[in-house]
Amino acid sequence: MKILFSKYQGTGNDFVMLDNLNGQYNTLTIPQIQQICNRRFGVGSDGLIKINSHKSSDFEVEYFNSDGSKSFCGNGARCSVAFAETLGLNVLNTTFLGIDGLHNASKNENFISLEMGDVSDVKIVNDDYVIYTGSPHYIRFIKSINELDVVQFGKEIRYSDDFKKDGINVNLVEVINSNNLIVNTYERGVEDETLSCGTGVTACVLAYAHQTNLIGDHKVSVKVKGGDLQVSFLQESLGIFKNIYLIGPGEFVFSGEINV
Repeated sequence: MKILFSKYQGTGNDFVMLDNLNGQYNTLTIPQIQQICNRRFGVGSDGLIKINSHKSSDFEVEYFNSDGSKSFCGNGARCSVAFAETLGLNVLNTTFLGIDGLHNASKNENFISLEMGDVSDVKIVNDDYVIYTGSPHYIRFIKSINELDVVQFGKEIRYSDDFKKDGINVNLVEVINSNNLIVNTYERGVEDETLSCGTGVTACVLAYAHQTNLIGDHKVSVKVKGGDLQVSFLQESLGIFKNIYLIGPGEFVFSGEINV
């Protein structure tokens, strides 16, 4: 099968994007997706995204991790909005379907503001946090971001008895000040550290807001290895989050074709 693709990245989280509005890639198999995402034998990416047509929303974002498993990806969703614009879709204000439901998004030049789902289930496990933001995340706050190896620590948590069945993403967070965090993430499905994780950054900001009792409207900046993101949110009461937005770039890298 000949695949026409575009490569996009959002703060270093990279994706193969496919125009599937006409359903031409509906038969793409998991082994083919794994081959495309392979960095030695394919295009190479953290995931693959098909932009599908949808009856009641502007489009559907069908996201696959590089191992072929499905989840929601914040950085991938922002890149999807940027890619959808090249397909002739209006993304100044758009609504699309993800695996976790409907999302609103808007694009202003290269910055995309992505509405995330409301969060009301904040779990504390031995002073660490577990929060679902479209994908499940385990969060540990540390004094220095270099204090722990995120890959080693991530594997310990991800393959622990509590999480090995379904998997979980693992994040380390250093607090710089009340408005700035540093985050490193180990992603399930990729099974390695990625340069950025949008749902992970969102979860870390919400955990920080819960930990410090930030009630009301706030915006926090987050530095990841691939760049900078922002998360704005309303914490109505402790652990009840609404109006959550992940803000950052979605950038074209190159396009091409591959036979799989």
